[in-house]
Amino acid sequence: MSDSSPARPAAVVLDVWCELQCPDCRSALADLGALRARYGDRLEVRLRHFPLEKHKHAFAAAQAAEEAAEQGKAWPYVEAVLGRVEELGREGEPLLIDVARELGLDAGEFDTALIDGRHILIVDADQAEGKAIGVTGTPTYVIGGERLDGGKSQEGLRERIEEIADRLLAEGASGS
Repeated sequence: MSDSSPARPAAVVLDVWCELQCPDCRSALADLGALRARYGDRLEVRLRHFPLEKHKHAFAAAQAAEEAAEQGKAWPYVEAVLGRVEELGREGEPLLIDVARELGLDAGEFDTALIDGRHILIVDADQAEGKAIGVTGTPTYVIGGERLDGGKSQEGLRERIEEIADRLLAEGASGS
């Protein structure tokens, strides 16, 4: 079946370098939700992992987020874990399994994934790429080749992301 509708411009990509034990990343959720609501499928928000050494459960949480993605609930899982960063700091991996269960995911698979390390390469690759482009803290946003550091302050970042996204979308629409 052919689709005769005009080609839609490609979505603008917003990479969000995040770690799931980071209070600043939790604060960024409201902005990310507002951006997703404003742009819908014209903005592809991609979670990129950047676990910080100071948070001992961040690496396991990144792996768990990848398992949630595999099971089709990446963002609900990320939002649920970020909503409980203090608990994650106290409880560690058992909380990651509990959140999976609460969201109706296969908690047994989460446990197995954390043991067998099936998602470690994805987390390592994200972290290496982040370091290569100068990410030092979380959240850090990359859109249109511009890096915005949200670890220092979230102030004005959503507006700046919107400016860049609007410009890129306008350029994409005029370029077709």
